[in-house]
Amino acid sequence: MTDAPIRIGLAGYGFGGRYFHAPLLASAPDCDFLGVVTTSAERRKQVADELNLPTYDSLEALVRAGAEAVAISTPADTHVPLAQEALRLGLAVVCDKPFALDAASARETTELAERLKVPLTVYQNRRWDSDFLTLRRLMAEGALGTLTRFESRFERFQPEPGPPAAGGGTLLDFGSHLVDQALVLSGPVERVYAEMRDHDGGDRAGAGLDEDVFVALTHQNGARSHLSGSWRQGAPGPRFRATGTTGTYVVDGVDGQEDQLIAGATPASEGEHWGVEPEERWGQVLRGDHTEPAPSSRGEWDLFYPAFAAALRGTRPLPVNPWDAVTTATVLDAARTSATTGEVVRLLP
Repeated sequence: MTDAPIRIGLAGYGFGGRYFHAPLLASAPDCDFLGVVTTSAERRKQVADELNLPTYDSLEALVRAGAEAVAISTPADTHVPLAQEALRLGLAVVCDKPFALDAASARETTELAERLKVPLTVYQNRRWDSDFLTLRRLMAEGALGTLTRFESRFERFQPEPGPPAAGGGTLLDFGSHLVDQALVLSGPVERVYAEMRDHDGGDRAGAGLDEDVFVALTHQNGARSHLSGSWRQGAPGPRFRATGTTGTYVVDGVDGQEDQLIAGATPASEGEHWGVEPEERWGQVLRGDHTEPAPSSRGEWDLFYPAFAAALRGTRPLPVNPWDAVTTATVLDAARTSATTGEVVRLLP
């Protein structure tokens, strides 16, 4: 046991690695950010210019540099092979979502980590969104009563070029977050219904990937989750409408931490202002004609890597249990089947 920072590298420096991982790794006092694994000359230059850190051409090279962990933020279809390679090298792994393209691969990777006794977690950062933390707080306070229906959306208007190929399509990319949040709120799912539309971009980027999805979940506790993801929605709906037996929480827009990171702000630069939503972005609790503001909890993406470091040091559990990601992948598999057949898919308990 030691209190020393964990020595961690990052695999991949595309959009996710550059904006969602590198700034948080560099800001985390519990992490010694060693550098980035990439073979792209363009990415190597970006890393040198923006991070002033070394790059490595393989996970083996990262291990030789002294790493004990790696965060994987590469295209979706590379997650499983890279995660399994890292685990066999003895590297603790943070794998970006979607964890795997299907539940079988997710299960295989999780079982490998257990056999090797190497820590594995999944970067479900949207669990630490301001709006989601606010909803969980309201539920814990009893402000909504018992949750009966959860409506959640990631909707954008970007018909061209459509969904980025690196994400594997909207069901995997947005759906990984939407389903994970629904499972956190309402627990196991017994029935899944889904509708999907593919991008019709011909030979252009995004062609053949699903660009618009709707997934309806019936949870074992009776709650229902209605989840929407789209790249072609000209009128995005509320981010959340969470209805309980005594009230409903509604919030528009998307948590502001992504915009902060893209703008160049980091937890280190913003300090206590990181993740704080201005009052005009707060949601509301509604009970018929009665409306009251719901002050937003602070967004806490900055806490993920310190929690991962603590887990490696044995002082707390992993921030996300990888079996949660297997469950999410199982639901996404069922959604794909439902969208293909037009039938409701029942999941085994």
